[in-house]
Amino acid sequence: MSLHPPPFPAAGAAPDAVAFQRDELSVILSLYGRMVAAGEWRDYGISTLRDRAVFSVFRRTAEHPLYRIEKQPRLRARQGMYSVTGMDGQILKRGHDLRQVLRVLERKLIRPVGD
Repeated sequence: MSLHPPPFPAAGAAPDAVAFQRDELSVILSLYGRMVAAGEWRDYGISTLRDRAVFSVFRRTAEHPLYRIEKQPRLRARQGMYSVTGMDGQILKRGHDLRQVLRVLERKLIRPVGD
């Protein structure tokens, strides 16, 4: 008789991949919708990796992402597990509060009104 591993991970076991929770996705998709309405963004992709979850934003589908919104739980006790990275790989903002971190992108919606 052979023993097979359980089909689901045991309680308290580490998950196979990091993912965004429903409330986190709600905040991100709210910003995404406003940016699409403003004509700034056109597509997105979500990646769930072993150590991080990534929400990539594109102007066009075939391009490299304009921004990456990342969740890295291992940085929770340090700089914060949320970060926004630009196209060039530079971290634009990092912190513990997702809404606060996303404000760096919301500033792109505010434009001066010309006379």
